[in-house]
Amino acid sequence: MKKIKALVVVTLLTFVLTACGGNNNDPNAANNGIGNAKKTLKVGVSYSNLQNEFFIATQNAIRDKAKELGVKLIETDGQGKAENQITQVENFITQKVDAIIVSPSDKNGVAPAVDLAVNAHIPIVILTNDVSNSDKATAFVGADNVVGGKMEAEFVIKKLGGKGNIVIINGPNGNAAAVYRTDGIKQVLPNYPDVKVLAEQTANWDRAQALSLMENWLQSYPNIDAVIAENDEMALGAYNAIKAANKQDKIFVVGIDAIPDALKSIKEGHLTATIFQDALKQGNRAIEIAVKAANGESVEHTNYIPLQFITKENIADFK
Repeated sequence: MKKIKALVVVTLLTFVLTACGGNNNDPNAANNGIGNAKKTLKVGVSYSNLQNEFFIATQNAIRDKAKELGVKLIETDGQGKAENQITQVENFITQKVDAIIVSPSDKNGVAPAVDLAVNAHIPIVILTNDVSNSDKATAFVGADNVVGGKMEAEFVIKKLGGKGNIVIINGPNGNAAAVYRTDGIKQVLPNYPDVKVLAEQTANWDRAQALSLMENWLQSYPNIDAVIAENDEMALGAYNAIKAANKQDKIFVVGIDAIPDALKSIKEGHLTATIFQDALKQGNRAIEIAVKAANGESVEHTNYIPLQFITKENIADFK
C-alpha cells in the first residue's frame, strides 16, 4: 500500500505558484477584507481533472485572484481519480497549508479528504463538484446542478413541443455534478409523458467517448430528435457524430458549461444551446473564501453561482 501511495505521489502533476501581486498598501486590498494577511498564506488546490477545459478556466481564475491577494498556491491535478485527490490533501496537510480547495472527482470517493482536513483543523472549500459530506466542509462554491439539469430538460422539451425522442449523455458515475444534473432532468421528464428517453449512458465528461456513444445510438435509434448532454465536451462529441451521419438538421444538442468550443459551435449554428457555468466567478469565490477562512473570518457555507442559458440569440453577450 505504501509503495502504491508513493507511486501515485510521484506521478501526480503538481504546479507551484507563488503569487506576489498583493500588498498591504493596496487600497483595494484594504477594502476587500481579505488582502491584509500578516503572513503569506499558502493554499493547496486539488483540481478534479485538468484535461477538462472548464477546470482549466477555473484554475486560471484561481491563479489570477491568488496573485491579486498575495497568496501562494500549491496546485495539483487529480486526473479524475479520487485516490489521487486524497493523497494530494494528505500532502497539503503535511506541507502545513493554511487552507485547501478541492474540486472532487467523485462524490463519495473524495469525502475522506474532507475528514482529513477537518481533523487537521485546516479550512477546506469544495469547488464545483460536491461531496457526500460537504456539511463538514468550510464551504461549497459552485452551481446548483439540479437547477442546471432542469434547465436543460425544460429547454429541450419546449423546443420539441412537448413530444419527441431524446437520449441523455451522463457525466461520470458518482460525480456529484453529474448525479445532480441527472436528478434535475428526471424531475422534469415525468411531467411530459410524450417525451421518450430512448437511451441514457455516461461518457465521462469526454468528447471522444460521447462521439463513439452517439455513433452507436444513431445505429440503434434512427428516430432520435434531441440530445441532452450533461457537459459541453460530451455535447460537442455527440454533435460531431450527428454531423458525420448527416443528421444535423434532424437532431439538436444542448450542453452545460459554456466552454469556448461550445460558444464557437453555437455561433456557427451547430450546438443549439449551452448553460453558462461561470468558471471565473467560481474560482474567484473559492480562493476568496479560502483566504477569509484561513484568516479566521466567518464565511457562508453554501455559495451558488447563478446559471444562464446561452443560445444563438444571446451568444453575443458572451466571449
